[in-house]
Amino acid sequence: MTGIEIAFGSILLMLVLVYSGMHVAIALTLLSFIGVGLLRDNFDIAGNMLVLAFEDSISDYLFGVVPLFVLMGLLVSVAGIGRDTFQVAAQVFRKIAGGLGIATVAANAIFAAITGISIASAAVFTKVAVPEMVKHGYTPKFAVGVVAGSSVLGMLIPPSLLFIIYGVLTEQSVGALFIAGVIPGLLLAASYCVGILFMARFTPGFIGRLADATDTPPTLTLIEVVSKITPIVLLVALVLGGIYGGVFTPTEAGAAGAMGALIIALVKRRLSWGDFWQVLVQTGHITASICILIIGASLYSRMLAMSGMPAWLGTAVAEAGIGPNGTVLLLLLAMVVLGTILDSASIMLLTLPIVLPVLTGAGVDLIWLGVLSILAVEIGLLTPPFGIAVFVIKATLGPDSTVTLGQIFRGAAPFAAIMIMVLLLVFLFPWLATALV
Repeated sequence: MTGIEIAFGSILLMLVLVYSGMHVAIALTLLSFIGVGLLRDNFDIAGNMLVLAFEDSISDYLFGVVPLFVLMGLLVSVAGIGRDTFQVAAQVFRKIAGGLGIATVAANAIFAAITGISIASAAVFTKVAVPEMVKHGYTPKFAVGVVAGSSVLGMLIPPSLLFIIYGVLTEQSVGALFIAGVIPGLLLAASYCVGILFMARFTPGFIGRLADATDTPPTLTLIEVVSKITPIVLLVALVLGGIYGGVFTPTEAGAAGAMGALIIALVKRRLSWGDFWQVLVQTGHITASICILIIGASLYSRMLAMSGMPAWLGTAVAEAGIGPNGTVLLLLLAMVVLGTILDSASIMLLTLPIVLPVLTGAGVDLIWLGVLSILAVEIGLLTPPFGIAVFVIKATLGPDSTVTLGQIFRGAAPFAAIMIMVLLLVFLFPWLATALV
């Protein structure tokens, strides 16, 4: 067998294994071992490559940012900052038709600036926003849909765990990627708000009876608003201000943010020893799952490089005449389709090693590509049958909830459509991602 045949065979077998339920990291590692063994006709060499990859893949200093930002996000959730943010936003938008939906989007956008984890946002606002919206006349379908849709802002508005993973895979500046996500993230949040206003005006049956919501009197005094919003402003200023001001590297900013979130949680007296232990355990679980995926992707990219597939693919793309933009579109389409069965990190780790050499050789702006990739893979959080954000919301609602998975998917559908629209805008106007870089 030729190297190209082995590479394509590994891709087909990988899809079979993943669809059959095998963990992505195990599939990547197994196929990398078999592929190198066949390419070199020596499985001892393949074994040595595994050892070297496990030593080198995550030894970089930059990887320290992963557990630190995860820890910060979990501490912020425990501290109740998501609930405080929603209460303030709900008061600001209470007089607008669909105002609590807009408040959920606004609160999620602010929450995203200090967490970077979409799943955390989905869990927090399911508990905080859904009961309030249902109480004020919104349909359960819309309430869970707006939470699912706005939760994806956690991975687009910096700091973002997916931007960190993308930066590691493509050797791009994590700080530059964070900056690139600002305009698209705000654009997506604004598009959600406009979409909610449109739905309130033209499809009121989808949102529900909102008379009670618009007549809600103020519930917070000015002092209460300031006390709730100050910790959020301070934490955002510490993390993002430190990165953009050149005071911190992203890794150092993660450490500073984790310490700031810990102090806020302690000052608010919302962190018990039991909660802190659970936060540490969850941080370890999330970090370990990400690191094993990165190791598998590193192994697989080395095997593909040995096979000669990147050079062959580059030649094939050039001869096909689809150009760099056509290649990017095919990549985005593949990411959206894979989002129906895989989580966001796995999609990036599966696809980028294959096409990155081709796109780099074609001169594609990898910062722009990073923003497009995050948007594409995050659409998968809202689409069946996998839709991890939808399953997180269902699990958070509890077994006694009457809201079905189908209702959550239908409620999230308009927001998935808005995401696709924003994805196309960023593709057509690259300056939306690169203007601040």
